[in-house]
Amino acid sequence: MAIKITDANAQEIISSGKPVVIDFWATWCGPCMAMAPLIDELATEYEGKVVIGKYNVDEEGDLSSEYRIMSLPTILFFKDGKKTDIRLAGSQTRATLEAKIAELLAK
Repeated sequence: MAIKITDANAQEIISSGKPVVIDFWATWCGPCMAMAPLIDELATEYEGKVVIGKYNVDEEGDLSSEYRIMSLPTILFFKDGKKTDIRLAGSQTRATLEAKIAELLAK
């Protein structure tokens, strides 16, 4: 299960030293809701290797403003406390997400 990322805990999670994947989503976003089970599955599969979390843009706002999230879903990837150049927008397949996670782990 993906962890809930909020403005209050985001910096602590990002700077933990572990690779981090954040799914920016909203309840009114159809593609976001369709991807939610996949995000949770990947969080379970990669537990201990990658922190995978969900950030609800309707409940929070600072992080989505900081990273200029303009469309949902958007998935950002972090390593060593810094945002990487990996950024996905729109609905994604399992294969695409797994490939990007593998790329994140290889960096």
